[in-house]
Amino acid sequence: MALLEGVAWEGKVFKGGAWTDGRGGTYAVVEPATGSELGKMGNADAEDVAEAAASAAEAQKEWAAQPHTVRAAVLRKAGDLWAEHADEIRDWNVREVGAIPPMADFAMHVAAEECYQAASLPGQPIGQVLPSEQPRLSMARQVPAGVVAVISPFNVPIILGIRSVAPALALGNAVILKPDPRTAVTGGTIMARIFEEAGLPAGVLQMLPGGKDVGEAMVTDPHVRVISFTGSTAVGRSIGELAGRHLKRAHLELGGNSALLILDDADVEKAVGLTGWASFLNQGQICMTTGRYFVADGIYDDFVDQLAAKAGHLPVGDPATEQVALGPVIDEQSRDKIHGLVTATVDQGARLAAGGEYDRLFYRPTVLADVPLTSPAFTTEIFGPVAPVTRVSGVDEAVRLASESDYGLSLGIVTRDVMRGLALAEQIPTGIVHINDQTVNDEANVPFGGVGASGLGRLGGAAANIEAFTETRWITMRGEPASYPF
Repeated sequence: MALLEGVAWEGKVFKGGAWTDGRGGTYAVVEPATGSELGKMGNADAEDVAEAAASAAEAQKEWAAQPHTVRAAVLRKAGDLWAEHADEIRDWNVREVGAIPPMADFAMHVAAEECYQAASLPGQPIGQVLPSEQPRLSMARQVPAGVVAVISPFNVPIILGIRSVAPALALGNAVILKPDPRTAVTGGTIMARIFEEAGLPAGVLQMLPGGKDVGEAMVTDPHVRVISFTGSTAVGRSIGELAGRHLKRAHLELGGNSALLILDDADVEKAVGLTGWASFLNQGQICMTTGRYFVADGIYDDFVDQLAAKAGHLPVGDPATEQVALGPVIDEQSRDKIHGLVTATVDQGARLAAGGEYDRLFYRPTVLADVPLTSPAFTTEIFGPVAPVTRVSGVDEAVRLASESDYGLSLGIVTRDVMRGLALAEQIPTGIVHINDQTVNDEANVPFGGVGASGLGRLGGAAANIEAFTETRWITMRGEPASYPF
């Protein structure tokens, strides 16, 4: 049976183990490529959050008490279900998100791997025996944090939701998931159904689409102990501040303006071969997208010419009906922001080498050459299919310019001398480095995150996930009660 077939999910939220009406009513699920309505989605409010958090706190106690093998089995089953329902999930990802089919398939692959990786967490060591100067056994033990709030974005909703949901569940927590309302079926309903089918007990995962009020209610609810947010730096700052006032941990995976350095010894053709994935994958709507190219002076003109030619030949259109490299951006507001940054940068003196045009929500792959260092396309995360290219006189200038950013998510360096590349990378603040590769990469078993305005904390891999979703408890034991002088 199909994942959504025969389930009364349309126009509903998932609360307390049941598909139920949200107090915020319903709204239309819209296909960006056509503007067509794909269905109805339930909308939650702050009262829904309070109910969900209370029931999640109760369900979490029993879930955490389950043998580790039981929790692992649920995560393994969830991993299998991504492949079992691949056709249906792919269709929603293409139509609701605007992902091209290969990107949709990649998201499902990562989702399955995230579940399989998470399935190993319940069997990991959960503590240490510590030395003590007293006659007692002293231990540090990792225990579930309790209820985890996951707030995920529209751009890659499966990956950026499951990255937190799967390990948090595996480690014995309950989760309240708030997907972006624009992609709440792909990033919310499907995920809730996956875990429902996998046998997760009722109430352990709840799914509440909604706006700012729902997010704030999740952060401030007393039952929620950890917040995992993926989204813009501006919103992340607000969530971090609010979480801090309530003395809660917030893991913030935020924006980026990642740099790709093309050194003077690089093979230009091979370097240009990286750019489609670096700047145009998923319409540039990826936090790791290369937002700044620093190209050595001697190969700069050749690089720009080849990149512009590549951009000009990439097909753009409806990924549900055409074989394209780029689909639509998510909505008119995003399109207008992208175009505003492009035109403002050209007005400041950049040369439009390719693109800079759109039809409805289909924005052409765009190349900006000779980008001024103070222009919006250089200093701002564009979150669209735009490649700003800057000429540098040498590696010292490239390192200096790459380092002069509030962001620090991903970095790529292209050079024939990999040790030289690694040495340069050590000088640039960033959470991720790829030598002879571009900036957009993801694997389920790696620690993922940035520095500076790109966020706080790490997710992915056993060590980072255990730290993110557990609390450390000190425990001592004596054979007899201790004796004290008074």
